[in-house]
Amino acid sequence: MAITRFAPSPTGYLHIGGLRTALYSYLWAKKTSGEFKLRIEDTDLARNSEDAVKAILEAFEWVGMPSDCTIEYQSKRTDIYKVYIDKLLESGNAYKCYMSKEDLQALRDKQEAAKETPRYDGTWRPEDGKVLPEIPANIEPVIRIKAPIEGRIEFNDGVKGAMKFDANQVDDFVIARGNGMPTYNFVVAIDDHLMGISDVIRGDDHLSNTPKQIVVYNALGFDVPKFYHIPMINNPQGKKLSKRDGAMDVMEYKRLGYLPEALLNFLVRLGWSNGDQEIFSIEEMLELFDPNNINKSASAYNSEKLNWLNSHYIKNVSNERLAKELEFFDFHLVGHDKKEMILDLCKERANTIVELKSAIESILNVPTIYETTGVNKFIKENTVEMLNKYCELLSGKDLHIPTDVEDLTKPFISENGLKFPELFQPIRISLTGGTQAPSVYDIIAILGVEETLQRINSAINNNFGR
Repeated sequence: MAITRFAPSPTGYLHIGGLRTALYSYLWAKKTSGEFKLRIEDTDLARNSEDAVKAILEAFEWVGMPSDCTIEYQSKRTDIYKVYIDKLLESGNAYKCYMSKEDLQALRDKQEAAKETPRYDGTWRPEDGKVLPEIPANIEPVIRIKAPIEGRIEFNDGVKGAMKFDANQVDDFVIARGNGMPTYNFVVAIDDHLMGISDVIRGDDHLSNTPKQIVVYNALGFDVPKFYHIPMINNPQGKKLSKRDGAMDVMEYKRLGYLPEALLNFLVRLGWSNGDQEIFSIEEMLELFDPNNINKSASAYNSEKLNWLNSHYIKNVSNERLAKELEFFDFHLVGHDKKEMILDLCKERANTIVELKSAIESILNVPTIYETTGVNKFIKENTVEMLNKYCELLSGKDLHIPTDVEDLTKPFISENGLKFPELFQPIRISLTGGTQAPSVYDIIAILGVEETLQRINSAINNNFGR
């Protein structure tokens, strides 16, 4: 049974890479009948945003991945962290450091000038037989952990395999600042232990933090969780994903008209696969996902693949669901007597809910302008006469479904020696203002004979906007 977590910092909105990490954590917990937990790492009081917190929680609600515990906020746990800082001080595994900021900066400058890796030199580290400097006045000490000075820090990463770090790569890092505020690597280790986290799935940008966190685990006698460090999502050119490439607020995907199941399906394949399978229901993800099979190399964001997946889900969810999704965009089909026909027709051509709305509006809204290119190409000298004859044919007829219109129209085309575009494109322009609308039979069935005649006559009377 795996207990996993996702722990965003509310200094910005939840982005696509974070959601993928959360999805992997969620799937692994649920597959093993474990728990998925959410923690808000809001100790950076200067950069935290209440709006970002709300957006993060809204995103998890939208995609259907709730926390299995009360959401933890690190800013409310400072008393807990102080208890463990005191324990480390009492056990001798941590100590107070009075080095001033100026002296620390001077040390770093000297090390950099010597082309050495900047690191604390242990001035205030207690050692047997060592005489520490006199405690200076007016300096609030930081608390440093006593890191091992020899040997290796090792762990087996579920994605990257055996990881080994020389102990001297980790200095005595600060676990609490001079104002008493604990630091990131310390509180993460404390929280993961207290929340019972067994498996930590996160981006490989956190890999360098892992040895430090293991030092904290070992100093407090905690069990070390299993780590999985996931390669980043790059843009198609193999570079860091930017907002232009898709690294935006997760809720922006909703505003762009993507369905949550399509987005999750897209993300699960960015770093994990099951043969050549592309379409995954959440049930299939839960059955098949294993973090030990996450790819070792970075994945590439592909907007065309996302659009293809979203189109698939739009075609396959219920019309009731689509009508509900359209309401988010202030478009209401509830009560429309041709709702099913409209959605069945328009969803076949839509990659997003925004495109679905646009397609429906192109049919239901009376055109106010007519596509110039289409008018110039398809409106000929005999077009108006042909349309008038067709209107006479339609007048008084009771046409409910597309085949009713088709049965009436095909003989008309044949009897008048017409090619299909000669009739259909002028009708499309009259009814929708453009030439790219769906089948004329469908449009007329949706609009009804009376509305169809009104639009054709209006187009004729306005000379198709010319």
